[in-house]
Amino acid sequence: MDRRNFLGAAGAAGAMALAPAGARAAAAGAPVTFPKGFVWGAATAAYQVEGNNINSDIWPVERAPGTPYAEPAGDAANSFELWATDLDLCKAMGLNSYRFSLEWARIEPRAGEFSLAMLDHYKRMIEGCHARGLTPFVTFNHFTTPIWFAARGGWSNPDAPGLFARFCDTAARHLADGIGFAATLNEPNLAGLLPIVLPADIGAWLLKADEAVTREVAKAQGVPLYLAGNGIWYPDPAKIQAHLLQGHAQGRSAIKAVRGDLPVGATLAIVDDQAAGRNSLRDAMREKLYNPWLRAARGDDFVGVQNYERAVWDAKGKLPPAKDGDHNMGGAEVYAASLAGAVRHAHAIAKVPVMVTEHGVNSPDDAVRQRLIPAALRELHKAMAEGVPVTGYYHWSLIDNYEWGFGYKPQFGLHTLDRKTFVRTPKPSAAVLGAIARANAV
Repeated sequence: MDRRNFLGAAGAAGAMALAPAGARAAAAGAPVTFPKGFVWGAATAAYQVEGNNINSDIWPVERAPGTPYAEPAGDAANSFELWATDLDLCKAMGLNSYRFSLEWARIEPRAGEFSLAMLDHYKRMIEGCHARGLTPFVTFNHFTTPIWFAARGGWSNPDAPGLFARFCDTAARHLADGIGFAATLNEPNLAGLLPIVLPADIGAWLLKADEAVTREVAKAQGVPLYLAGNGIWYPDPAKIQAHLLQGHAQGRSAIKAVRGDLPVGATLAIVDDQAAGRNSLRDAMREKLYNPWLRAARGDDFVGVQNYERAVWDAKGKLPPAKDGDHNMGGAEVYAASLAGAVRHAHAIAKVPVMVTEHGVNSPDDAVRQRLIPAALRELHKAMAEGVPVTGYYHWSLIDNYEWGFGYKPQFGLHTLDRKTFVRTPKPSAAVLGAIARANAV
């Protein structure tokens, strides 16, 4: 259950080929410089790197009979203990920011009970960022919610927005002074909507498997409905979306009430959708998947864009990827210009500054990552030259980590992870991004 890999698998399905890679790649040329103060960072998420988040909603789902999860998160990257090491990696690369998330279930393990020790833990991380010259970008909720929240129906519960706002208020009162940028929710726009973009056979299997394990966990918890924050099956997707939109608005208000000058937004998963032929489905897909959230972002300080690929739509559906050129582990093409395309669309609707809060590639071949980073950034700079206000770029991810339903097989990291020793080792791509960040140019 990972939007990055599922979308990649969807893009790999079909029988027609697209344009050759030579027509897609960003051509190398004279260096281009980014604006002064541009933010360069790498990103992680608490559940995917911390380890042993036993009060989080996915923990029992990973272990339930028939689970579609390849393996449990377990120790992950042990970043709960090794957070300072992760910050050192960012500093060593020459980055000026680090994006990480709060684990709601650590801070509020039981409804209404807040842990000062855990709030202090994240406060130390924020202070550690500043000590290293890194601006902390803090995501208040990166998918996972407390078990008690999921056992109340998760985001289907009409009380969910208020419960989330209460958490945001408590966390902000303890942490907001040191935060540089804040996001309420991570990729809420795809919650309950993933089956729309998946091939019919994959979507049907995942829905069936996720519904079965969700009902199994609900039975074990003794509740009528248990909905995790990173699920596939939701009995009422429209209700989920409505409550997430309310949760974002209320969470943003709660954070702003504590510190009005803190830039707050949400981070959205946006594919670079392109039209092919007459009656293309592109605009309809954009309206379903992104536009309601992009319109909501007009009330935010920025919109976070998270892009990994493009999708080409004709009147019948998504066309398959090109056979030549680079591909990710899921079989989707690695298309350097997709980030700029997603950013252009996001700003056209939201009309607020854009932050690239995730971008990268799932590949065991780091050479693919080394080629993608400079090519994508040159294309991004073109969009900025056209007037799109992009203020920063965060690469996903800082280290190879737990990628939800796919476990530890996907490799998005700028650093490898030894799961026995937890040693992180820089890949050549870390030096590529680091050199760009230090020069503020590509």
